[in-house]
Amino acid sequence: MGRIENQVAVVTGAASGMGKAIAILFAKEGAKVVVADMKLEAAQAVVDEIVAAGGMALAVAANVTSEEDVQNMIDAAVSVYGTLDILVNNAGIMDNFEPVEAVTDERWQAIMEVNAMGPVRAMRKAIPIFKEKKHGVIVNIASAGGLHGSRAGVIYTASKHALVGVTRNVGFQYANLGIRCNAIAPGAVATNIGKSIYAPNQFGMERAFAGMNLNPRVGEAEEIAKAALFLASDEASFVNATTLVADGGWTAY
Repeated sequence: MGRIENQVAVVTGAASGMGKAIAILFAKEGAKVVVADMKLEAAQAVVDEIVAAGGMALAVAANVTSEEDVQNMIDAAVSVYGTLDILVNNAGIMDNFEPVEAVTDERWQAIMEVNAMGPVRAMRKAIPIFKEKKHGVIVNIASAGGLHGSRAGVIYTASKHALVGVTRNVGFQYANLGIRCNAIAPGAVATNIGKSIYAPNQFGMERAFAGMNLNPRVGEAEEIAKAALFLASDEASFVNATTLVADGGWTAY
């Protein structure tokens, strides 16, 4: 029997990288998974992989900056599988390492919409379901950049700090209602998030990379998926409103 057997999980940004690894592992552990991503064809490929391995999954097109998409994403889980038990807010984008002097209103809003407001949209849709059943788990994918000052540009840093704060707030406020909310702060992980970097600011990038030589190694998406599985499972029943750092020891220095 799997660690999250018969649980219904929605994973955003699940067509690639950490989201894909989380969706596949959750399905292997018995969950029925909604693979949500802007790229429906890629999401369907993940579903096909899950189904071929004997799991259950559904692909849903979802841009977390769209309230309608987020509503439809959660509604699809309930419509097809009857409920929702686990929400993994993984979708995110990088900035261009902009220092504060180079920040534009448009870039600030665009990144905050995905990295901070996207999870909030999904949580405010999911929590009424969790409240009614007195059970629910939220796992937010934050970043070492949400705990430290210069792992990226100022916008990404602020967005992930915001997500860490939201996690702590939500976890505490709903703790007595059977709802847990935690975050994972990955260090450097081999994913395709770098594709959202299109015009890196040289000054900002040099400052952000100043400590990269101290990083023991780059992690794999599957390692973050294992951390997400722990937090989503009953094994973490007493873990709430906190952020689990998964960085190979990088931020310990």
